[in-house]
Amino acid sequence: SLQDQFDNLEKHTQWGIDVLEKYIKFVKERTEIELSYAKQLRNLSKKYQPKKNSKEEEEYRYTSTRAFLATLNEMNDYAGQHEVISENMTSLITAELTRYVQELKQERKSHFHDGRKAQQHIETCWKQLEASKRRFERDCKEADRAQQYFEKMDADINVTKADVEKARQQAQLRHQMAEDSKAEYSSTLQKFNSEQHEHYYTHIPNIFQKIQEMEERRIVRIGESMKTFAEVDRQVIPIIGKCLDEITKAAESVDHKNDSQMVIEAFKSGFEPPGDIEFEDFTQPMKRTVSESSLSNSRGDGKSESKFSSKSKGKLWPFIKKNKLMSLLTSPHQPPPPPPASASPSAVPNGPQSPKQQKEPLSHRFNEFMTSKPKIHCFRSLKRGGAGPEDFSNLPPEQRRKKLQQKVDELNKDIQKELDQRDALTKMKDVYIKNPQMGDAASVDHRLAELGQNIEKLRLEVQKFEGWLADVEGRLPVRSEQPRRQSGMYEPQNPSAVNSCAQDRESPDGSYTEEQSQETEMKVPATDFDDEFDDEEPLPTIGTCKALYTFEGQNEGTISVAEGEMLYVIEEDKGDGWTRIRRNEDEEGYVPTSYVEVYLDKNAK
Repeated sequence: SLQDQFDNLEKHTQWGIDVLEKYIKFVKERTEIELSYAKQLRNLSKKYQPKKNSKEEEEYRYTSTRAFLATLNEMNDYAGQHEVISENMTSLITAELTRYVQELKQERKSHFHDGRKAQQHIETCWKQLEASKRRFERDCKEADRAQQYFEKMDADINVTKADVEKARQQAQLRHQMAEDSKAEYSSTLQKFNSEQHEHYYTHIPNIFQKIQEMEERRIVRIGESMKTFAEVDRQVIPIIGKCLDEITKAAESVDHKNDSQMVIEAFKSGFEPPGDIEFEDFTQPMKRTVSESSLSNSRGDGKSESKFSSKSKGKLWPFIKKNKLMSLLTSPHQPPPPPPASASPSAVPNGPQSPKQQKEPLSHRFNEFMTSKPKIHCFRSLKRGGAGPEDFSNLPPEQRRKKLQQKVDELNKDIQKELDQRDALTKMKDVYIKNPQMGDAASVDHRLAELGQNIEKLRLEVQKFEGWLADVEGRLPVRSEQPRRQSGMYEPQNPSAVNSCAQDRESPDGSYTEEQSQETEMKVPATDFDDEFDDEEPLPTIGTCKALYTFEGQNEGTISVAEGEMLYVIEEDKGDGWTRIRRNEDEEGYVPTSYVEVYLDKNAK
């Protein structure tokens, strides 16, 4: 029957939609695989990338390691193409088919709704025809009974004339009703036949045709999607090929001769080989001489050579033992580093101290070391281990010259950056002065002052390293006066404490050793100093302050504050840009002075 055909079509079209949704799910899982593969490739490339500011980065100067780095970068691009596959499949297939499935479901629903509506209409017409037919049949039977009753009354002589007339009129009425029912039934039948013909020859075929076209479009669409599936892959093949070509090109650029020459340049020491040992004629004792260029004499004169190269001394005298604790406690030879703009304020001065003081007795220096709080931080940095000396005196002359030149270049770049920032802020300030509605000109004064200080500190650093560089290149025979003159500029920073942090691995004769941190650690455990400061009484409160900005306080000795927070001041800014505050009995530390607004108690000492 027609209803059975509709049921069959409904099941088949639903199966077609299920197939389409299954294909969408398949493509979606393929895109997830591509993304996962790309992510794993990127992680692999990132895993083997050289770490910044590490020894690995220096190793990538060689052609072989540069080729490997190029391979890693190309693998990153290779991963990017798999991401492109995933993106294109998602946009061209998954998204499009998902939208099409929704449209297909609506269209299918509409067609079957029209089919059910047409079926209900023809059924309604059939019911009307049946009702008209039953009414006509009933009226005919009623007319026959009325006619028979009239004839019976008319034949009976005992019935009055009025009863007979009434029976005749009733028979005529029933006959007329039968005629009307007949006419209505005929009309309804004609109408039903017309509707039925229209239903089976026009409406239903049109609906079936639309369902067929819908199903054919679905089949064509899934075929086109499968073609797109292959095209998306094919489009990235040339780019993947270029990635592989670049890897091949990088491999072909490996130059073993160049790498060998770089190794020679990297480890060239600059030492002169020892001269020939002259013949010693023991037959003439009075004229026995030893060549000054002999290896034995060069060892004997190591003390004089140390004036020009501390590394050569380390090479020629590898077994000399130095007093490590004395090198830590004596006044350093190098200037203190400039006060950091945002570093931990753990070296807050306890009091000014002249950097030009003479060496004091060991017992006095040791007591000072044990009771000086700023030096505790430096000693802990020794425990953690640090890099080589600041002036690279642990390197051979040629290598030391390269390192110093590299440091000077880096500092000059930093100065240029600071100058650029200062110029930009100066222009901004001029704009604010000319147009006050754009901003407050005074708001940039603090930053300009900071930049000026940073530039001055960087220039002093450049002078210091240029002095060492000139010393290495033989232009300046003496280098002790300049560091002392520079160190005097930072007297408020307690130079003896700060210098001990930067130069704590310097021996009394100016050379550097790497074993000092280990021996010092064994001689003076850090826990002794921790216990000493645990028993200190808390400082009294001298006022309050309000945090103007949020400060994270990630460095040692600092404390985190939130904007608008009220805290207690226990130590004013002593010129280093830090203020010591307290939140409660257990939480205190330093914050930048520019981050808080201080309200000092007038009665506080």
